[in-house]
Amino acid sequence: MYPEIMVIPMREELTRAGVSEARTVAEVDAAVAQSGTTMLIVNSICGCAAGKMRPGVRLAMQHTTKPDHAITVFAGQDREATEKARGYFGGHPPTSPAIAILRDGKLVYLMQRSAIETSTAPAIAQELARAFDAYCATASV
Repeated sequence: MYPEIMVIPMREELTRAGVSEARTVAEVDAAVAQSGTTMLIVNSICGCAAGKMRPGVRLAMQHTTKPDHAITVFAGQDREATEKARGYFGGHPPTSPAIAILRDGKLVYLMQRSAIETSTAPAIAQELARAFDAYCATASV
């Protein structure tokens, strides 16, 4: 584990964008139990991928359509919360960073590290905006 002082700026990069932190198993479960769509982000200290992921998420959060809820766990820091979060990823191998969208607690979208590390922040934002439109738009009646 890294000293907390080192990860504070990486945590704040997402919380300033309106993403809530889930640092315990109970907080993860409570967030995922909410109705609607939840973006669940596995943050990490990795500079190559997470350094693109966080700005990509910040850009995507400016899109018109967004998830109803957005939470983040921090891999390597909040270990139990991260393990619990990954448990919602439907058996996909654990990676960090990762970005999932769940609808009523069920996985509907997952962007793994392999897609993140080969993209730019604007490309990540564009892909997330596409996923928001596909999975988070409220159907009009």
